[in-house]
Amino acid sequence: MSQSLVQFYAHIVFSTKYRFPFLTDRKLRNVIHSYMGGILNSLNAQPIIIGGISDHVHILCSIPRDASISGTFGELKRVSSKWIKTQGCGLEDFYWQRGYGAFSVSRFGIDNVRTYIENQESHHAEKTFQNEYRKMLADHEIEYDEQYVWD
Repeated sequence: MSQSLVQFYAHIVFSTKYRFPFLTDRKLRNVIHSYMGGILNSLNAQPIIIGGISDHVHILCSIPRDASISGTFGELKRVSSKWIKTQGCGLEDFYWQRGYGAFSVSRFGIDNVRTYIENQESHHAEKTFQNEYRKMLADHEIEYDEQYVWD
């Protein structure tokens, strides 16, 4: 085949460093999510939805065929963290955690993941980020060592 054709959707999850609730202001959080969408666009990764709560973010996007997941999301975290630190008091010490979770999504699963991300606030009224993330890892049968998951 002379042409490389790819359709790859990913659900990416990462938290603030030590899960500190930096993003409590909903208006600011929406601005940050929009800014992150712009970064993804500049990296040719098309955001479908970005959401989350005070201590973490969920991203559903398509990844271009010539991009690496680590390169794309490393750059997203680097650029967004640098920008977030300029957005007001209390954010000067902002950092994202070092790692992330990346989960493939079929095109038939996009609506379910979108709904899941849209309902983060009500979802987290009952479940912590850590428990949510552990369940995602288990659902995708990803082995992990608890001591290396959190920072």
